[in-house]
Amino acid sequence: MAGAPAGAGRTIVLGERELVIGFRLIGLKDTVEVTPATAASQFDQAMKAPDVSLVIASQSIRGSLTENARAAADASLRPLVVFVPTPTGEYEVESIQALAKRVLGVSLALPG
Repeated sequence: MAGAPAGAGRTIVLGERELVIGFRLIGLKDTVEVTPATAASQFDQAMKAPDVSLVIASQSIRGSLTENARAAADASLRPLVVFVPTPTGEYEVESIQALAKRVLGVSLALPG
């Protein structure tokens, strides 16, 4: 039906072996183990897939993306992109306020 909201799409997970195995164990089938050499191209493919509604990617992939690709991922709502901490190493934590602003387009005013 024209104008109807799109149904739920696929969720794809991109990351290190440990991350991918964890998501496979909870039942997600669309998982891709990436290396530093393949991370950017695999991420780009996931972003362009028309039936993907959620991309869960390792935080390490974010560092391998170009500035434009990072900006596109941060602004994207379909697919929604969530970067999760790497199994080992350092990671960035997105605050609840930043996540709400990015996903919902609203600023949360905290009391205090």
